Amino acid sequence: MQFTIKTGSPEKHKTGTLVIAAHSDGKLGPAASAVDSACDGLVGRLIARGELESKAGAVLKLHDPDGLRCERLVVVSLGKEAEFGERAWRDAATAAARALAGGPVGQAAISLTDVEVPGRDAAWATQQVVRLIADAGYGYDATKSKKIEPRGASEITLLTRSKSLTKLEAAAAQGKAIADGMALTRELGDLPGNVCTPTYLAETAQLLGTRYKFKVEVLDRKEAEKLGMGAFLSVARGSHEPPRFIVMQYKGGKSKDKPVVLVGKGITFDTGGISLKPGAEMDEMKYDMCGAASVLGTFKALGELGLPLNVVGIIPATENMPGGSATKPGDVVTSMSGQTIEILNTDAEGRLVLCDALTYAERFDPACVVDIATLTGAIIVALGKIPSGLMANDDELARELIDCGTRSGDRAWQMPLWDEYQEGLKSNFADMANIGGRFGGSITAACFLARYTKAYKWAHLDIAGTSWVSGDAKGATGRPVPLLCEFLIGRSAQAA
Repeated sequence: MQFTIKTGSPEKHKTGTLVIAAHSDGKLGPAASAVDSACDGLVGRLIARGELESKAGAVLKLHDPDGLRCERLVVVSLGKEAEFGERAWRDAATAAARALAGGPVGQAAISLTDVEVPGRDAAWATQQVVRLIADAGYGYDATKSKKIEPRGASEITLLTRSKSLTKLEAAAAQGKAIADGMALTRELGDLPGNVCTPTYLAETAQLLGTRYKFKVEVLDRKEAEKLGMGAFLSVARGSHEPPRFIVMQYKGGKSKDKPVVLVGKGITFDTGGISLKPGAEMDEMKYDMCGAASVLGTFKALGELGLPLNVVGIIPATENMPGGSATKPGDVVTSMSGQTIEILNTDAEGRLVLCDALTYAERFDPACVVDIATLTGAIIVALGKIPSGLMANDDELARELIDCGTRSGDRAWQMPLWDEYQEGLKSNFADMANIGGRFGGSITAACFLARYTKAYKWAHLDIAGTSWVSGDAKGATGRPVPLLCEFLIGRSAQAA
């Protein structure tokens, strides 16, 4: 998919599909007005008689419109003018992206970035439009015998009234890189567990390292044992697939700059172990490595953008399987930090692989650490599937991530991490248990991780509700790659 930014008026642009936006009840903006005048007031008349629905994101399609140089005109609704805001604009942009992805025409032009969104500029709109359009073109066919036939627009022109294009071109490059990272994250998530194994994740990291010239180290079971990663390895005991501990180092900043460390949970299939999950929908546990996939997708975007920043990615990857050598409820293991853990439930395995990864992160003297994990179903009960859950030991870092989530549209919401919740992790036989009580499960899981993050600023993203969808549209979403990329882009701007 190729994107070009041009200064021009939409009614004069020759293309297959032309996309404009308009309010369902208000006056037409500059782009829509120019198109309306060229086709003798047709757009205005259709809107006046209610052909464009008031719901933001509704679509009106016109074929071979007289007076225009396009084969199809797509008008997306911005909703009612009095109710217009960022959400309505994003709904319109999403609808435009879907229209272009599903259309029969290979060339398209879109005039949407000049719509004034309160608190946002044209560069923000450009990044969002490009990302949404590119992401809408994703289709999974990796394990299908018949490949998806190419469809939709592949050459897209973003029309603008601005004559200064440098900033917009940079924003478009950001949007495309983020979408490319999301595509990798989505495919890794959608691949079945018999393909996307810990070894496959390690090979993916090595391919990225070769392509984008960053260092990749993969530790095997023996090397993890030498480091004392007893918690990580306890999860791997029941599986025939060998575990892999993946470390990526992107060095785009100054040599003395402290890195941002991203830690991604990489459970490539989660049966629950001896604490076996119910059979219904267990197939979706192939998505338990979406934290790892989001780190790999973010590193792909990082490589495309070449940000002047140091970033480390750490992925503890293993399956969680039952078996004769599998860890049992009641077993006590020793983590890399030296702290002991009573495993009361083997299905609370994500925190076990993460705690050793968080201890390992200390050696990089990080500016901050963000872990990303499909950690608890409890976060879905608390927040639904709209935001990712966020817990942090530093409020400034938490606010930075929340702001990046809001800007990118990949939102997160902060949950408490008070010391009172630590009481739930008491154990009679070890330094801590790996689960708390019945209530506040997502918080006590984060409290467990907090015990391994006292040496640095740390935030935890629980993406169990946002990294994939179920039902007829089952598939990975690519979240929270947009949030993470926005975070790194902002950090790199501060470092510049």
